[in-house]
Amino acid sequence: MKRLLIFILVAGLGWSAYWYAAMTGARHGFETWFEARRAEGWQAEYTDLAIRGFPNRVDATFERPALADPDTGLAWSAPFFQIFALSYRPKHIIAIWPETQRLSTPLAHYDIASKDMRASLVTAATPALPLERMNLVAGAMAITNDDGAVSTLDGLQAAVTRLPGATSGYRFAINADGLIPALPDRVGLRSGGAVPRRLDALRADLEVEFDAPWDLSALSDARPQPRRLRLRLAEARWGRLELKLAGTLEVDRTGRPSGRLTVKAQNWRDILTLARDLGWIGPAWGDRLEQGLSLAAQLSGNPETLDIPLDFANGRVSLGPVPLGPAPVLRLR
Repeated sequence: MKRLLIFILVAGLGWSAYWYAAMTGARHGFETWFEARRAEGWQAEYTDLAIRGFPNRVDATFERPALADPDTGLAWSAPFFQIFALSYRPKHIIAIWPETQRLSTPLAHYDIASKDMRASLVTAATPALPLERMNLVAGAMAITNDDGAVSTLDGLQAAVTRLPGATSGYRFAINADGLIPALPDRVGLRSGGAVPRRLDALRADLEVEFDAPWDLSALSDARPQPRRLRLRLAEARWGRLELKLAGTLEVDRTGRPSGRLTVKAQNWRDILTLARDLGWIGPAWGDRLEQGLSLAAQLSGNPETLDIPLDFANGRVSLGPVPLGPAPVLRLR
């Protein structure tokens, strides 16, 4: 009995020392990361960092964190942010967001309200902690822009999984349930009536090969850059409107894509009218685009349905017979 008691005491002291070492290492790692960002010119701060969870967890809570990258103009802040991990499974991390947060871009600021937003992240057991898989879920969300316009959705699901046998290839899947975008009071369609308030579907499934894996260096040094994108399917359905894209793009070192995406659009004229009403395209460019797409649709045999290529080559992009202009540069900053 005495030996058993001694064993329990020694084991308890040993585990306490292990947890303290894990807690100390976590705190040092977080503090070092924030200091490194500040040295690069970021705003990277928090008012307090508490680490709890003894004996089986290492739970970090940041009070009033704020991050801002001067190079990209992106900024984020929140009342708090939490990172949880089991002390005996440090490569599996749970992240918890508060019900309110703020995201800023060079173009606009967004106040985001959400219910139960959390992510689960699993890394490989190597010092660089390369990403193996990640899942993010959120309940009902409301996104308010600078003008006070509010977009809502019933839920959001996103997943990232490293492709089998690949060191820097990942599959991304994103799905938004019940999206109600912020629109003018009434947006008309060519065929009459208005679009429904709620989208029936908004999802994407793609594979991306990067020039480096997503690991700790992606946060501290340089972001991995896409080299090949295989869009298995991107789909948006909004009442009678339906838009689908699929295809493959190669991306060079300057970020210029080349390849082809296939565009399928049901009631494409209404989609074009919607884009005009929302100010996404100007009247003159919209007329030109409609003329070219009308010809393509007639050649396909169904004037209300498009099934045409979106071609990327030499830094330009064209939709069927209609040149659209410079192709977007696909570079992560």
